[in-house]
Amino acid sequence: MMPIAVRIFRFLALLGTLAVPGTVLASQPRPWQMDFQDAATPLMEQITSFHNLLLIIITVISVFVLALLAWVAIKFNEKANPTPSRTTHNTTIEVLWTVIPVVILVVIAIPSFKLLYYSDVIPKADMTIKATGNQWYWNYEYPDHGKFSYDSNMIETADLKPGQPRLLAVDNRIVVPVDTVVRVQVAATDVIHAWSMPAFGVKVDAVPGRLNETWFGPVKKEGIYYGQCSELCGSRHGFMPIAVEVVSKAKFDAWVVKAKKEYAADDTLTEKRVFAQNQAN
Repeated sequence: MMPIAVRIFRFLALLGTLAVPGTVLASQPRPWQMDFQDAATPLMEQITSFHNLLLIIITVISVFVLALLAWVAIKFNEKANPTPSRTTHNTTIEVLWTVIPVVILVVIAIPSFKLLYYSDVIPKADMTIKATGNQWYWNYEYPDHGKFSYDSNMIETADLKPGQPRLLAVDNRIVVPVDTVVRVQVAATDVIHAWSMPAFGVKVDAVPGRLNETWFGPVKKEGIYYGQCSELCGSRHGFMPIAVEVVSKAKFDAWVVKAKKEYAADDTLTEKRVFAQNQAN
């Protein structure tokens, strides 16, 4: 059960969100947002739970230390205590301030190591996607579905359609089916980028000359999930969004058939990349 302190915190954050007209509750950044995006994967659910645990621990520690400082300031100031004690050691206190922090660190370390292992070890994947970072757009390849690839560029503000979020909407989204474990291979062609999807609990660097891997899923809820490049990759770093569309398996199969025709034989892809690179420069 979610702790009452976390419930109150989320409720206040929700009130701040609802106070903004036109806000849509979705897996994307929201005005006045104070908490994580809604978890879309089991990994992100565990990250959120661990965060809530740490929030409680640091709150209790902060309140306790503040109370000690207030107690010392009130009881042991020169006016209230003109004759100070000359005590230099207290065995009980010294044992407590050694043992209690150790216990707290153990309580933090156990779920931390479990979560680190769970996020780092890639399970048996149902499909693979390769994401390549470029200045300043992403290229995606589907090696398990015909090896087609396509570029994904941010939609400029003037070209946005109703419902498309500014600085997050892209012309070509990643498309994956629900209830699927997806392995993501990440690389870069020029500088270091970072493929980040907050609702999935995923963030991995895209490094030139190196192939990194991460994973996400299974995502249970259909919809569009947004992220951004999270590495300072250049002047247009803030204009390199990521959009993942989660659809039913039937819709995904239909999309693959369409994508093979649209992208696999696209002879102008190289020209598009050169044009985008020239526009960025």
